[in-house]
Amino acid sequence: MNTENVLFALGLTVFAGLSTGIGSVISFMSKKFNPKFLAGSLGFSAGVMIYVSLVEIFVKAKDSLSLAYDAKTGYVYTVVSFFIGIALIALIDKLIPSFENPHEIRNIDIKNISPGSDRKLLRMGLFSALAIAIHNFPEGLATFMGALSDPALGISIAVAIAIHNIPEGIAVSVPVYYATKNRARAFWLSFLSGLAEPVGAILGYFILQNIFSDATFGVIFASVAGIMVYISLDELLPTAEEYGEHHIAIGGLISGMAVMAASLLLFV
Repeated sequence: MNTENVLFALGLTVFAGLSTGIGSVISFMSKKFNPKFLAGSLGFSAGVMIYVSLVEIFVKAKDSLSLAYDAKTGYVYTVVSFFIGIALIALIDKLIPSFENPHEIRNIDIKNISPGSDRKLLRMGLFSALAIAIHNFPEGLATFMGALSDPALGISIAVAIAIHNIPEGIAVSVPVYYATKNRARAFWLSFLSGLAEPVGAILGYFILQNIFSDATFGVIFASVAGIMVYISLDELLPTAEEYGEHHIAIGGLISGMAVMAASLLLFV
């Protein structure tokens, strides 16, 4: 792996992960924030991730595994790896209690939370940060692997994941702020919860660099496609629907697919 490519991929992963801090800032400016814009943005992010996963990443994984094996075996391994990725992120969701799971958090707008039990709110914020950090490990690997394979593809994945990290940042900062009345503490806890993405990328790089081959690349890339599709369907679209109208979320979804398709055509 070229050092410059690795640094570029890592930089994109840091950008995507630390966008949780943007969510924290938004939560403090909620009176000026338009939830319909967030809904459209989340739908857009889901469209980008679903399209790039099924049209680009899955195909690249199949091509890589077909080189390592024969065409039929490579296709079978691609499909199996895709669903292993889905099973992995679904298992992470299952192991995290719904109260602390960022995929299950509801009404995280700062205007909808009333000051109450400080200890309960602080616990919610701290466990949300931990849950988000756990979820961000495979997302960091997805961004990193995408950027290593194709810088343009890596940028698209990083932007999509950055958008979807914004409400996760809100989920951490809102309860911590109400529990401690400390904006700085709420912001930094939210900001740092995103560091799990570059950490996941770095760990993945050191673990995989000595065994990197067409086969390992294909398996990982297909698994990444499964992870991204699951995140889009389980987290992004439901959250988009919660924040805005159904047609806004779907409009964002289709727009994300169209923009991703156009951007891929530019590099054909």
